[in-house]
Amino acid sequence: MKKTILITGANGQLGREMRYVLDGDIFVNAIFTDIEELDITNAQAIDNCLASNKVDYIVNCAAYTAVDAAESNIQLCTSLNVEAPALLAQAAHRHGARLIHISTDYVFDGTSCRPYREDDKICPTSVYGSTKADGERRVMAEAPESIIVRTSWLYSPHGKNFVKTMLELGRNRDSLRVVSDQVGTPTFALDLASVVKKFIDCDQWHPGIYHFSDEGAISWYDFTMAIHRIAGITTCHVTPCLTEDYPTAAKRPHYSVLDKSKIKTTLGLEIPYWEESLAQCIAQLNA
Repeated sequence: MKKTILITGANGQLGREMRYVLDGDIFVNAIFTDIEELDITNAQAIDNCLASNKVDYIVNCAAYTAVDAAESNIQLCTSLNVEAPALLAQAAHRHGARLIHISTDYVFDGTSCRPYREDDKICPTSVYGSTKADGERRVMAEAPESIIVRTSWLYSPHGKNFVKTMLELGRNRDSLRVVSDQVGTPTFALDLASVVKKFIDCDQWHPGIYHFSDEGAISWYDFTMAIHRIAGITTCHVTPCLTEDYPTAAKRPHYSVLDKSKIKTTLGLEIPYWEESLAQCIAQLNA
């Protein structure tokens, strides 16, 4: 029997990779939507979509992710990161659909000295982080049977992301300064999409909050050095700098490594090392 899966934010990084992992699965009827097909801030539109398509699963890949711009676009950020997930959760609960909602490491303040677990206190320091934290609360309040997956430093061959920016700057500049005192873990969007599909394919539904990123922990500076090395960029000199030397509108966590023990145990995962996945992404971009 086919499962009908509604993917929101289908033109974004994760949404595009969801297309890839679901393509060719004869047991899946995938409905890919972005703003043109479905306004997820419109409760009636969501209701109509779920009712007419008899949706079994919703994967919410839509979000406002421009971290610095969020500081001056609070209303739009709140609409997409808080109100829309709440409406999706309400509709999922009414129609008997299961919701997988994507969140972020930015719900933490970055003061930990060990990887963050799912039950650690959230304390966001930015508008983006605060709206994602509020979105989590609303999802679980409206549909406690949902799954929330927090991830970090997402990149892919699609859209705008750190990897593509560093490749472009590395090929067009003689020098760069990159922050070296913010530590986290990059996540290849294809790896995250594969995990989302594992939750859907699992014989048993496992509601709750989970952490997922690729393995390892690095700074943005280390990440840039690896991007340039793998891509063969040798003409750009990269210099480490401190957060205080590179001021931004939004405050970012200094340490946001995620503990993935729970998701590994639940799904029996073997998670790839970040550098292996980075090489895969750059190979796709070069191709």
